[in-house]
Amino acid sequence: MDTVAFIATESGDDLIVSFAVQDLEDPSEIESLILLRTPKYESILDENERGVSVSFERYADEEDDYLKAVEYLEAESTVRVRTLSHEYELDVRKVDAKELKKMRQILRKMNYDQKFQTSGV
Repeated sequence: MDTVAFIATESGDDLIVSFAVQDLEDPSEIESLILLRTPKYESILDENERGVSVSFERYADEEDDYLKAVEYLEAESTVRVRTLSHEYELDVRKVDAKELKKMRQILRKMNYDQKFQTSGV
C-alpha cells in the first residue's frame, strides 16, 4: 500500500485529482498519481481515448492508461484505483478531510457518463 501525503484537485476545463504518493524508498520524495479528464474536448477524441487518463511517475515510460474503477473506503482510510494496467491501494490517513471531500466531488464530476465504476465516492 502506498501512503498519500496530500491530494490536489482542479475543476476547470480539466478535472484533476492528483495524489502525492510518498516514494517507497525515500518517504521525503513524492511521486504523482494523476487522474485527468477533459470533458470539453472529449468529443474530438476516438471513443477508446475518452474517459479518465491515469499516469503515475513510477511508470512514466508506459502508454496511456485509463481508469476502470475507484473505491473510497472511508473507515479504512483507503482509496483503491483500478486502471486497464494497474491497481493502486492508497493509504489516505495523512490527508486532510477537506481534500478527501474535494477528491470525492471531482471524481463524481469525472464520472458524469458512468465511464468507470465507483464505490464510496
